[in-house]
Amino acid sequence: MTAVITEPPTQTQPQRHAPPAPHIDLLALFRESGISDVLDELDCDLVGLAPVKTRIREIAAQLLVGRAREALGIESGAPTLHMCFSGNPGTGKTTVALRMADVLFRLGYIRRNHLVSVTRDDLVGQYIGHTAPKTRDVLKRAMGGVLFIDEAYYLYRPENERDYGQESIEILLQAMENQRDDLVVILAGYAARMDTFFGSNPGFRSRIAHHLSFPDYAPDELLLIAQRMLETMHYRFDADARRAFEDYLARRVRQPNFANARSVRNALDRARLRQANRLFADALGGGACADPAALTLLTAADIRASSVFSDSAGGEASRDTAPAFPTS
Repeated sequence: MTAVITEPPTQTQPQRHAPPAPHIDLLALFRESGISDVLDELDCDLVGLAPVKTRIREIAAQLLVGRAREALGIESGAPTLHMCFSGNPGTGKTTVALRMADVLFRLGYIRRNHLVSVTRDDLVGQYIGHTAPKTRDVLKRAMGGVLFIDEAYYLYRPENERDYGQESIEILLQAMENQRDDLVVILAGYAARMDTFFGSNPGFRSRIAHHLSFPDYAPDELLLIAQRMLETMHYRFDADARRAFEDYLARRVRQPNFANARSVRNALDRARLRQANRLFADALGGGACADPAALTLLTAADIRASSVFSDSAGGEASRDTAPAFPTS
C-alpha cells in the first residue's frame, strides 16, 4: 500500500519560517487500502451487532492512522493486535474474525489473508508429549495470519490435575508475545467463562488489546436473519408462516441452549424437512405434481409441527415421521 504524501512546494525566495511539514491524505490511504469494501461487506453480511461493527471501524481507523504515522516517519512501535470476542453462540464471532483478518491483511499488519479456526481438541493432546506438537503445528499453519480459538476457556481445566491444557496455554502465550508481528490470536467464547479464564490466566489478559462483546440478537433481527437465510436457499414464508415463525422465536429464545442465528438455521432446516415430508405425502395420496411455488414455500404447518410448540421443553427436535417410500 503506497501512502499519499504531499511535500511542501519548493520556494525560490528565502523563508523567514520553516517550511510546512509533509502531510498525508488519510482519505486517499483509506480508499487505496480497500478496507471500506470489507466494512461494507460486514454491514451486509451481519444483521444488527451495531456495537461490534462500530468497534471494528474504530480499530480499522486506528490501524490506518498507524500506517500514516509510519509513512511520515513517526515512531509508533508494533501494535498489539490480539483480541477477545465474547458472546453467546451464533452471534457472528467467526464471521467478524474473518472480516478482521481481511482488514489486517489489506493494511499490511499480516502477510496472509488467512484465518485458522481451532478448538481445544486441535491444540491439546490426550497423553504426555502430544500437546506441544499439536499446538506448534496449529501455530505453524496460522503464522502470517489469524488464529481463531473458539471456546478458548476449555484450554484451562483446573479440576483435572492430569490435563495438558496448561502446556498449550504456555506455548500460545510465548508465540503471542514473541511472534506478535507475524500472528494475531483471537480468543472467543461465552462472556462469563472468558472472564473466569482470564482471571486464572492473567498472561492472556495482558496480551489482549481489544475486547469485543457480541450481544444476542433481538427477535426482529432473528426474523430478518431467517428471511435472509431463506433467500439464499430459495425458500419463502407466506404471511401465516411468517407469523408462525415469529411465534416460534418468541418461544425458542426462552428455552435452554438457544444459539441465536445458529438456532434459526437449525429451525429452518427442520422446517424444510417437514415441507419435504408433506409434499411427498401429498404425492403418495395422489396429489398434483409439485410446481416451483409449492417447492419453495414453507407453510405455517411446517413451522408449528416443531416440538417448541408442545408443552414439553424439548428444544428443536422434530416430532414428524417420514412417509414410507414405495418399494416398487
